[in-house]
Amino acid sequence: AKILVVLGNPPYNAFAGVSPDEENNLVEPYKEGLIDKWGIKKFNLDDLYIRFFRLAERKIAELEPRKGIVCYISNFSYLGDPSFVVMREKFLSEFDKIYIDCLNGDSRETGKTTPNGNPDPSVFSTQQNKAGIRVGTAIGLFVKNEEKKTENSQVHFRHFWGKNKHRELLESLNGEPENLQKATESNFDYEITNPKESNRFSLRSSDVSSEYESWFKLNDLADELSNGLMEKRGSALIDIDHEDLENRMKMYFDKSVEFEMLAKLDTGLTKDAAGFEPRKVRKKLQEFKFESDKLQRYSLRPFDTRWCYYSEVNPLWNRSRPTLWQHSEKGNLYLVSRPAGVAKPEGLPIYFTSLLGDNDSLRGHAYYFPLRLYSKDSKKIETQDNLFGESETEIRANLSETAREYLRKLDFAEVDSGEVVTEKGETVHVASLVWFHALAIGYSSSYLTENEDGIRQDFPRIPLPAKREDLIASALLGKKVADLLDTEKQVAGVTAGKLSEVLRTICIASHAEGLQFQDDDFRVTANWGYGGKGGITMPGKGKTNERDYTEKELTALEKTGAEFGLSREERLQCLGEKTFDVYLNDVAFWRNVPENVWNYYIGGYQVLKKWLSYRELALLGRNLNLDEITEVTNMMRRISAILLLEPNLNENYRKIKTDFYRQ
Repeated sequence: AKILVVLGNPPYNAFAGVSPDEENNLVEPYKEGLIDKWGIKKFNLDDLYIRFFRLAERKIAELEPRKGIVCYISNFSYLGDPSFVVMREKFLSEFDKIYIDCLNGDSRETGKTTPNGNPDPSVFSTQQNKAGIRVGTAIGLFVKNEEKKTENSQVHFRHFWGKNKHRELLESLNGEPENLQKATESNFDYEITNPKESNRFSLRSSDVSSEYESWFKLNDLADELSNGLMEKRGSALIDIDHEDLENRMKMYFDKSVEFEMLAKLDTGLTKDAAGFEPRKVRKKLQEFKFESDKLQRYSLRPFDTRWCYYSEVNPLWNRSRPTLWQHSEKGNLYLVSRPAGVAKPEGLPIYFTSLLGDNDSLRGHAYYFPLRLYSKDSKKIETQDNLFGESETEIRANLSETAREYLRKLDFAEVDSGEVVTEKGETVHVASLVWFHALAIGYSSSYLTENEDGIRQDFPRIPLPAKREDLIASALLGKKVADLLDTEKQVAGVTAGKLSEVLRTICIASHAEGLQFQDDDFRVTANWGYGGKGGITMPGKGKTNERDYTEKELTALEKTGAEFGLSREERLQCLGEKTFDVYLNDVAFWRNVPENVWNYYIGGYQVLKKWLSYRELALLGRNLNLDEITEVTNMMRRISAILLLEPNLNENYRKIKTDFYRQ
């Protein structure tokens, strides 16, 4: 019989510039319901390879004789990315069988490394270009029989990793691969995946705990959430140095300063960009005055805190997020997460801050969950305390009706203003219980390991405790993590007061020759970062020395058991068997940075390495100062303290997992 086969390697280009009208709205069926049903407001379905998929699908699934085969090797983003949920749902309803050979090799998601840390080039790598193309690839085989389907497709999925994936793929066609190295990381047996609405019909294999999909997603628990700020002005509105930013913005608002003089600073505020006309915008802003209180501390990356000048007047910022600014009252706090994991390793998918924050503070676009919501009451009430009849500020908990109902069932009556005082005299607001608890769960390594695939697909799902006392205990544990993540808050025993024995020996600023430091010793010249295309900071290799602990360092670590209630085995698991010396230059370094501290990732960023990459001398233009050296030391001690909480965090997760709230 004649069988129609559509095959090929369609081009990948998300910015091809072809309008939907030119192709008769070809991919519009893949956009239907994305916003209304799925709540996905940002998507890019005009990539060329998606158009080729639509052509093949229409030819075989919608036109007579409605049978045939599609086989493409393409960008692999359609396998699980939220944007393609409608496209996947259509494929599952139309095709009988789907086979996915995932060839990985992606520079963004995995950094072109295998799960074991080995090189993972593209399947298109060559001797001249060993890394191959940047995007990960997959072979998708879609089979449609002539008979009418009555149920969704059966999906078969397998991974290919490493340098030999091309050869392994070919040999796998003959059944059990022969003549291959035993230590392969590829999986030649297909897994049957389970695409369904709760996982956005992901075609990928998924390994999560049996209860995971019955738990609540973070965004199900919030009444409001917001993306972080987006600048796109070449960091003209964001600076490491407060004084430099203040002087720059005073010049910007000063009408006596000509535009040409301002342009000599060579910042994004005087350069044309899409939707940004610098002269017109400056004239608009100069209707207002420079306001010193608009100079705000700013969370650019995890633990990388800077200064920004905030204005809600558009379009000074590309996205000023006025609702986020509205809730940034003193004392408010934010849980931060992302709608799906895009980095591997991602590390922790959740962060916590008391500051305004950046849209890319976590990879995959950061969403901010304020613990409280501030809104102005439209009614002007004249009272003894409000003689001028100004609008009063209403403060309420940022909790959805689902979360409020949960708290009411646990006998928390005053959700918006109530407090809980524990037997030890600790106080926590009812409004923050759920969010501190979510942080405690999100920082459990057991939770992250057991549910990795599910966590990557969407906002993390969090099990809520079935008992009131368990929620309070978990929230108090999460509050400890929150305090350690909050760069604006001193933590007794970690960054202030008498330090614990183990933390006193961690991350010590040291001189290679044992000399006293001079100002010039604090220059960062170990190739931690360099300027890339478009002024983007790119990470460099840097300089580290991996080694065993010294006897003195081991002695301090042994005392961990008494201070944190940990056994030797738990201590080693928390901080790692090895340690690093991390160099700024040839003579200055931080001594004794435990391997799990050095390799600590939050939101896809290796915390200390990312911090250093922005402060290479050629980029920063100056040496580090003593406050910044201390900042790094405190950063590493904060991370160490979080790691030493890991056994308690895991025990807390296991307890709640066995007795969680069911709606």
